[in-house]
Amino acid sequence: MQAVLFAALYFLIVLLASTIGAISGIGGGVIIKPVMDSLGSMGVAAISFLSGCTVLTMSSVSLLRNIGKGTKIRMATSAFLALGAILGGIAGKSLFQYVKAAFGREQDVGIVQAALLLAINIGVLFYLINKNRLKTLEIRSRMASAAIGLGLGVLSSFLGIGGGPINIAVLYYFYSMNPKETALNSLFVIFCSQTASLVTSLATKTVPAFPPEALAVMCAGGVAGSLIGTRISHGISDKAVEKFFIGVLFLLMGINVYNIIRFAFL
Repeated sequence: MQAVLFAALYFLIVLLASTIGAISGIGGGVIIKPVMDSLGSMGVAAISFLSGCTVLTMSSVSLLRNIGKGTKIRMATSAFLALGAILGGIAGKSLFQYVKAAFGREQDVGIVQAALLLAINIGVLFYLINKNRLKTLEIRSRMASAAIGLGLGVLSSFLGIGGGPINIAVLYYFYSMNPKETALNSLFVIFCSQTASLVTSLATKTVPAFPPEALAVMCAGGVAGSLIGTRISHGISDKAVEKFFIGVLFLLMGINVYNIIRFAFL
């Protein structure tokens, strides 16, 4: 009975997170990871892996749904971001295993992840609030795009979040994309980095133990949420997407503060 209740809870969490992720382009994992951590029902490694798999499923569906819908992926830019993200996804997964071995306790790894997420959220919020005062860039260098993608991929894979708000801020600032264009290109980078992360886990046999039913219901929730979120995204303005995203950031900061405190006292 308890397993059924947890499965239903996982589905609802992922459904809501993936709906939000598809609307704003943050991928859902930045919500799934800290919320699942706060439940304490599984270990940090298992949650990171399941979150990454769910985000991969969600981003795949969202990308397929967005083909031919008007907003386009900037392939000249995003292809090199994605190349860097693939390499970063591999490096980030290796970094996670190294940090896990160095700390020994999964709770300590959880503190590091929650603290990094909190710092990222604060930084992105600060940028969004002040972005009208900042002059955005229009980077065209392929090497620079690959290097930026590498950094995004490392963070994405290490944190198990897909990409999250940092993707949005980077695409806003360095490439002067509008909110909807940013969301779609962010999902493309997330898809590439999480594919690399999953393949690395399988190839190195570092997949953590987890309940199989959890993966099934979370992926189902990711698909359903991406379909709902994509439909909503097509019906709202760029301004509404941006306001929605800022509200999500405040929610995430509160959850990450809670997780830092919770892991510290476990």
